[in-house]
Amino acid sequence: MSGFSFHVAARDRVARTGHFETPHGQVRTPAFMPVGTTGTVKAMFPETVAATGTDIVLGNTYHLMLRPGAERVARLGGLHRLMRWDKPILTDSGGFQVMSLAALRTVSEEGVTFRSHVDGSQHALTPERAMEIQALLGSDIHMQLDECVALPCTDEEAERAMELSLRWAERSLEAFDASSGAAAFGIVQGGADETLRERSAGALAAMDFHGLAVGGLAVGEPQEVMFAVLDATVPKLPADKPRYLMGVGTPDDILGAVARGIDMFDCVMPTRAGRHGHAYTRFGRINLRNARHADDPRPLDADSDCPAACDYARAYLHHLVKTGEPLGAMLLSWVNVAYYQSLMGGIREAIAAGELEAFATRCREGWARGDLDCV
Repeated sequence: MSGFSFHVAARDRVARTGHFETPHGQVRTPAFMPVGTTGTVKAMFPETVAATGTDIVLGNTYHLMLRPGAERVARLGGLHRLMRWDKPILTDSGGFQVMSLAALRTVSEEGVTFRSHVDGSQHALTPERAMEIQALLGSDIHMQLDECVALPCTDEEAERAMELSLRWAERSLEAFDASSGAAAFGIVQGGADETLRERSAGALAAMDFHGLAVGGLAVGEPQEVMFAVLDATVPKLPADKPRYLMGVGTPDDILGAVARGIDMFDCVMPTRAGRHGHAYTRFGRINLRNARHADDPRPLDADSDCPAACDYARAYLHHLVKTGEPLGAMLLSWVNVAYYQSLMGGIREAIAAGELEAFATRCREGWARGDLDCV
């Protein structure tokens, strides 16, 4: 089975486009990964996700270890077979969910012990167990276990968690089984402190990870704080490995992060927004709950390649959302993931042409103009 490799095809200032190879196929970068936390991208069929141009999805160690269980997934042939997704999968280590969802958690040098948010049962997650679970799931990219602190936090707390995450990174690498051809990624921590971020990035760059992620952002901090952290961090990351900004974000966040050299993103935003009646389009974010759509026969975007965006009347989508019909969530999630992938395709083309700044300006102008006068 072939392993992991990363190739940069073109650059536009700091931004770059290319691809990486995994045992389950190629991923074009910059890439957006829809979140399939529990083995499904919510309200979407796998074939619909693939049809949007999605190359890779994300699954989560914390949720899958609790239900249905990593050993059970392995007995059933692995996560790819179970969820009928034959393209690459990245699995998060579960550290963020332990910190944000689990009750009665205790962090020690060994790892984290916690009670499940599902049934209160007690579990332990160590760097070694996190890598073992991801191997059982059969994902293509395994993330190290890290400690993600909430922002804002003290410099002392950020430094403690960052240093612990570095020690866990070393243990994660030691436990990583490369025989499947999968890749292992480390995670930069350090809160909003740029000096801590630089130290974390430098230490991880010296380790033998296949790629590096920036974690602990998109947790409520202002966009300018996130961008400042990236400005300090990205130059310390190896140029020959993919850079992944975890949990980001809005289309504007993605444009800004790509311009700072980020190659990979994931976020629940497009599917969560779809389930709540919101559509992402080239005209900005549209609230289908708004009464102005009740008599509107136009589609969301007549020029879109997505059938959910170009074939269904806004009036019908409004009706589905207002009546709570599951089809509304399905169609709008489809619209949103398709828009995000269209945005990523446009970004890749713009970088290759050396026109990322002009492309970003056109996107932002379209979002600011809105959809009231669109045809």
